[in-house]
Amino acid sequence: MTSTLQPATATEAVKRPGRWLALSVLVLAVLLVAVDATVLGLATPYISEDLRPSGTQLLWIGDVYSFVIAGLLVSMGSLGDRIGRKRILLVGATAFGAVSVLNAYATTPEMMILARALLGVAGATLMPSTLALIRNLFHDPRERSLAIGIWGATASAGTAVGPVAGGFLLEHFWWGSVFLINLPVMAVLVVVGVKLLPESRNPDPGPWDLYSVVLSLLGMVGIVYAVKEAAAHGFGWAALAAGLVGAAALYGFVRRQLTLPTPLLDMRLFGNRGFSGAVLADLLTVLGMSGLVFFLSQYLQLVQGRRPFEAGLAELPAAIGAVAAGLVAGRAARRFSVRAVVSGGLAAVGLALAALTVIDRSTGYPLLGAALLVVGIGAGFSFTVTADVILSGVPKEQAGAASAVSETAYELGAALGIAVLGSIVTGVYRGFTAPAGTPDGAHESLGGAVEAAAGLPAHTSEALLDAARQSFVDGLTLAAGVGAAVLLVAAVAAWFLLRGQRLDSARQGRGELRDQP
Repeated sequence: MTSTLQPATATEAVKRPGRWLALSVLVLAVLLVAVDATVLGLATPYISEDLRPSGTQLLWIGDVYSFVIAGLLVSMGSLGDRIGRKRILLVGATAFGAVSVLNAYATTPEMMILARALLGVAGATLMPSTLALIRNLFHDPRERSLAIGIWGATASAGTAVGPVAGGFLLEHFWWGSVFLINLPVMAVLVVVGVKLLPESRNPDPGPWDLYSVVLSLLGMVGIVYAVKEAAAHGFGWAALAAGLVGAAALYGFVRRQLTLPTPLLDMRLFGNRGFSGAVLADLLTVLGMSGLVFFLSQYLQLVQGRRPFEAGLAELPAAIGAVAAGLVAGRAARRFSVRAVVSGGLAAVGLALAALTVIDRSTGYPLLGAALLVVGIGAGFSFTVTADVILSGVPKEQAGAASAVSETAYELGAALGIAVLGSIVTGVYRGFTAPAGTPDGAHESLGGAVEAAAGLPAHTSEALLDAARQSFVDGLTLAAGVGAAVLLVAAVAAWFLLRGQRLDSARQGRGELRDQP
């Protein structure tokens, strides 16, 4: 081991050769996950038409990936700290590509749900590894802020590449092709990553506690499932039982981590107000945004009649705003303050979502595009700075576990957002009055109504589509209002919790004084 306490050694550590080339490999993994997350929204109408899922199955297709990944991120991040972050990243990328093929060729809703769950297992290895490797590649705080900004900007660029590339593929090929675009990215990542990425791990990791892994997975999945069931069907026995099991498992997980000599997750990290505030901000931000984003592609295609490629282009402003904001977020946080940048970003997203509560079926693109641009800018500022706060406040050997906490907040927020806000959209949608003779499937999803309308007489078909589209928009605007409220609450919470947080080199000494091979 080399101590970073000596000035000369610290300088050498700051200037690790090849760090920027290694970063280019890491952002490929981020691109892989971001593209996959965004193409699903565009492909949903086609999946609905081909696989004929029920409304509940459609929500499971959308959020089971997040359920599984949220349950495994901490465990996989800790595993990477132990066996090597490069190794787990390359294994995960290979598995991600292989399971993408299973997604592409799913033939039933159940098979699609299983394929998305397996993709979550593979995806859980990628994001914590990339952030942890950045933490160990870039020891200089300003360089690390820029690297995290590039990392976040690439994720945002993936949200732009996904809809545009996915839209092009959907217009020329079958829906499964949107998952196969993962394969070339995965191949480049693995081949180049073997040569360029340095290996890093905790020099004294301790054993990987399998019991903690089971408790973490059971707890996260139980809690998220309970929220989803309660939002969709009310507080029944299934939701209550799942919630109690999940809560008990998470309680057991926390108690076990406090007693283990080398825990999967050091719970003392949450005693740092900045760390906890950044994690909470991430969770609430994604919760407020994700349900709306999941249904926005359907609004653009099935309500406004845009082609998939056009719908993908329509979503570009969000990615452009996030890329631009991510690249300057670190500088802005140093010039002003961490809490000003994060709280301001969250408030901007909240106000943009509030503006979407006035949309209707014929809303022009200027309002949609402007709202998406502001959402992207606000999210880019917030996510980049909170990631920096989380990474800079922990020792390097715990970077994987800390990164996993950040990503768990993101994925848990996504799962809860789709479950809660998505259930609001679905619940309102199902209440529309359909003309006589309408098949039952029309009330399951807007895609089901479009399909059902194709087999009805012209007058009945038009009445069905008008009622279904209006009901869908009503649900979407209500979800936007709830999302706006969540984001504004998150902005206020971040203002207080991130008080006094800084991104300067003095603030980050604790993590820099630890040994790392």
